[in-house]
Amino acid sequence: MEPLTSVDIGDEGRAGAADAAERMTPAERRSSLWLSLLSGSRLLGMFLILPVFAVHAATLPGGADSFRVGLAMGVYGLTQALLQIPFGMASDRYGRKPVITAGLLLMVAGSIMAALAQTIDGLIVGRAIQGAGAVSAAIAALLADNTRDNQRSKAMAMVGAMIGISFAISLILSPLLYRQVGLAGLFWINAVIAVLGIAILWWRVPNPPAPAGPVRPPMAGSPQAGNAGAESRSLSGGDWRAVLGDPDLFRLNLGIFVLHLVQMSLFLVVPALLIDQAGLPLAEHWKVYLPVVGGAFLLMLPWMNRAERTGRIRPAYLGGIWCLTVALLGLIMLAPTLGNLVALLLVFFIGFNLLEAFLPSLISRLAPAPQRGLAMGVYNTAQALGLFAGGALGGWLLRHSGPQAVFGAGVLLLALWWAVARGQRRWPGRHGAAAPAVRPMGKA
Repeated sequence: MEPLTSVDIGDEGRAGAADAAERMTPAERRSSLWLSLLSGSRLLGMFLILPVFAVHAATLPGGADSFRVGLAMGVYGLTQALLQIPFGMASDRYGRKPVITAGLLLMVAGSIMAALAQTIDGLIVGRAIQGAGAVSAAIAALLADNTRDNQRSKAMAMVGAMIGISFAISLILSPLLYRQVGLAGLFWINAVIAVLGIAILWWRVPNPPAPAGPVRPPMAGSPQAGNAGAESRSLSGGDWRAVLGDPDLFRLNLGIFVLHLVQMSLFLVVPALLIDQAGLPLAEHWKVYLPVVGGAFLLMLPWMNRAERTGRIRPAYLGGIWCLTVALLGLIMLAPTLGNLVALLLVFFIGFNLLEAFLPSLISRLAPAPQRGLAMGVYNTAQALGLFAGGALGGWLLRHSGPQAVFGAGVLLLALWWAVARGQRRWPGRHGAAAPAVRPMGKA
């Protein structure tokens, strides 16, 4: 056997280092797993309410007013949208874990108030307080702090998959639990889940790694000193211009708004199609959602990983928008048989899961580090507003023009998103290479 030369050893060492760079570290896996569980369990508690809320709320004093019932359902998203940015900014200043804890305590308080409510107005107040615990941005920022650029999409995909699984599980458990404990019991379960989330946060989620060390400031009078001072002024104190003035961040925030608008409006129509056209009872819809969401994740993951390895995120991102568009066009053009609906939902969720992983990852990678929490707050606000707008716009179109109008409006919005996304200038390179510096709107 010939001895290894220094070149052989060097090549093997470099290959091993490259392989290691493409894998999550144990700390990254731990952070991703537990923060995914925290996000998924928190939203599982909220999803459990939705399938039975309107039916139960109608039995309460004031429940005959459908607007107040709708307000009780939607006020959670409204307070989430209003407070995501303040919570994200607070997490930049006071730390991720303390701010997330405060939000989870608000969720506990709101859940208890809703569980004790005897009128529809009491439910409105309880749901508003629940939504005030708007910690999604802070959780996403903590996940970004604990992962490298080239691993962040994987981590965000884990969060998205856990949320999708939580949604599917809620469709199965909600009617069963409601039969046993009622709506008040479901709100008590929400409170318990939030308390468990605090325990997970402090006892299982690693703290973010400390900076490598202080950076020596440039010598006074040097050109670098002037540039550093300007950068410090533009990025300090929660400066909004570094986030809101960046055109690429705007494009990504528009994307999450459209993505969740389309998702919400889609699910105003699809359940009825499964019942009326495909002949599948409501109690059996989980048999469609669970394999579709899970299968879409498994099919999406190699696509996303290849895009990250090769630095070809842009075509994968635009391809995800095309998946959504093809699915909606199919819902317009094809007969709504069970087989067609399953196939089209599979295509939809492949694109949805891909974009749900890419969007927060891109936001965290392109945003200035001192304003990462603020950037995630803006992102989550756009997401919550998309959910609200999807319900409002989709419901209005469904009432006045029917399901085809809902799908058609979705296609138009996706076309707008695709056109805007094509103009994005900054994309992370291979292995998460740093993107060029942020250029606010109107700057050369």
